[in-house]
Amino acid sequence: QVQLVESGGGLVQPGGSLRLSCAASGFTFSNYAMSWYRQAPARGRELVATITRGGFTDYGASVKGRFTISRDNAKNVVILQMNSLKPEDTAVYHCHAQFSLSYYWGQGTQVTVSS
Repeated sequence: QVQLVESGGGLVQPGGSLRLSCAASGFTFSNYAMSWYRQAPARGRELVATITRGGFTDYGASVKGRFTISRDNAKNVVILQMNSLKPEDTAVYHCHAQFSLSYYWGQGTQVTVSS
């Protein structure tokens, strides 16, 4: 059974940091590109960051320089380190795995940036 389980969300003040984790199981994690997407009310789904199975990374323009994605293939985990958080980063953050035409989504974790 495929599972992507996100954790680490919560409430943080502007300028603060959060570390999101996504634990994967039920598929060959190392074969998959892993991404974080986010969705806020009344906004479309936005790609936040991607890490390929080879370790190459890419970021959305709004988070570049503030967020860092990494993966641990031994532990089947992908991490999103979020620094200098802004209120506009408030959203539900979803983990996504993709290999060719096969893809999976996690349920999401809420991140709220507010004073």
